[in-house]
Amino acid sequence: MDIAGLLTLERSRCGVRATSKKRALERLSELLMLDAGNEAVQAVFEGLTLRERLGSTGLGHGVGLPHSRSGELDQPRAAIIRLDQPIEFDAVDRQPVDILFALLVPEHNNDEHLRILSRLAEMFRDDALCSQLRACRGDDDLYNAVAGWHSDNASP
Repeated sequence: MDIAGLLTLERSRCGVRATSKKRALERLSELLMLDAGNEAVQAVFEGLTLRERLGSTGLGHGVGLPHSRSGELDQPRAAIIRLDQPIEFDAVDRQPVDILFALLVPEHNNDEHLRILSRLAEMFRDDALCSQLRACRGDDDLYNAVAGWHSDNASP
């Protein structure tokens, strides 16, 4: 699974201000649906929020992986933000989150959804990548760090 193929520079934002989990999910919903109207953005936000009610997608170590499904899509897509300040996200390690990678997949794509989530979990266990993401100064740096990541680069 090529994670870079899910992401675009337009859906990568560095230094985002969000004071709460809700605001971060709203911003991610907007990025995920840049090419759609307010109704689609609201539907994605509701899907991400509903998923969070089932259990936090905070992976730990400052990373959140909100994800949902959409009947509007025929291909998976992703968005990434690095927050200017960490926020409470109910992560498993109880640490605040400053890196959020959102995944949106087509409604009936169960197997692919699980494969992508597994790959993302592997990616965000890479301490070197997370450090690189936190050091990014611009949207293009953030996008290029994710696009350039390969599992063989991962920290042991």
